[in-house]
Amino acid sequence: MSQDILLIGGGHSHAILLQKWQDHNINQIHLKLISDTEQAPYSGMLPGHVAGLYSYEETHIDLRRLTKLAAAEFYQDQAIGLDLKQKQILCRNRSPIPFDKVSLDIGSTPTITSIPSAKDYAIPAKPVPIFLENWYQFLATVEANPNQSRNLAIVGGGAGGVELALNMQQRLQKNSNSITIHLFQRGKELLPQQGKWVRKHLSNLLQKRGIKLHLGEAVNAVFPDRIVCESGYNLDTDIVFWVTQASAPQWIAESGLTIDERGFILVNEYLQSVSHPFVFAAGDIATIKNHPRPKAGVFAVRQGKPLFQNLQRTILGKPLKPYHPQKHYLSLIGTGDKSAIASWGNFGFHSPLLWHWKDRIDRQFMAQFSRNH
Repeated sequence: MSQDILLIGGGHSHAILLQKWQDHNINQIHLKLISDTEQAPYSGMLPGHVAGLYSYEETHIDLRRLTKLAAAEFYQDQAIGLDLKQKQILCRNRSPIPFDKVSLDIGSTPTITSIPSAKDYAIPAKPVPIFLENWYQFLATVEANPNQSRNLAIVGGGAGGVELALNMQQRLQKNSNSITIHLFQRGKELLPQQGKWVRKHLSNLLQKRGIKLHLGEAVNAVFPDRIVCESGYNLDTDIVFWVTQASAPQWIAESGLTIDERGFILVNEYLQSVSHPFVFAAGDIATIKNHPRPKAGVFAVRQGKPLFQNLQRTILGKPLKPYHPQKHYLSLIGTGDKSAIASWGNFGFHSPLLWHWKDRIDRQFMAQFSRNH
């Protein structure tokens, strides 16, 4: 009996699933992917693209091509709702798409809804296509008038905000010495999840690069030309990027799926919804019950294979295989100058060798999606 398997989102886990599906196609299974973009960004190389070290093509996966090689259908649209009773996905621009089983890998976006004015005037780091469009436009205005003084603000002092600041600084200095990057962090310290050495080293590096740190400053309003903090501090700005804690889209909570306290889909060790067994989820949008981990690309990459295996096993009526994410993982932060910082617990190391090692791993990862089968 035929079944419709629907993949929502073109994240890393789904890209790996599609690549593996090419060699393990199942008869009478109609595989479909819905994504709001044809080109899926690879998070591991995106900061390097911002710094000008990689081209757009080198950092993006061609989802339309990947689905074609997997003998699957590609729908370019945005999912805006999930009807669990009728088993269908609601889309922005087309009629609902039915499914027998569904998998979600739609990532996350920075929490911006708590400050209404930020939604209007700040640029979230995700969705990536919107972020890149604004970044390219800003680069073009700088190149057109490199001597004009400008303030670029980044809100969020976690790993994402710090890495973005360093890579933007490297790219902008090629065109202008008149831009000041300001990094705002609500807490008194940057990178609260990292070890002491990494926190101190990166704080020193940011300041050495001329990036202004605003620690203990909570931004509570964003205007077209300035931001305002709870303390009353004001800064005139030309552009504001928002890189705060990750959040899930509201329609996930409204669907009736069991979620965690932050709105992400709660899944079991098989990457299967704890409330609806026909729903799978991976990457940032999923939280594994009893094994919560940071929202990091490394986990999305590692979940690709077990997601593929368990989706096929559930179709074939075979027992599912448990996946247990590692407790500790190596975090690599690129500094935009072909060097990187490695963080493991309380230990850290900064070297160009780390970047070259990371570059080789990233290029190997991307190469698997350009092969023809």
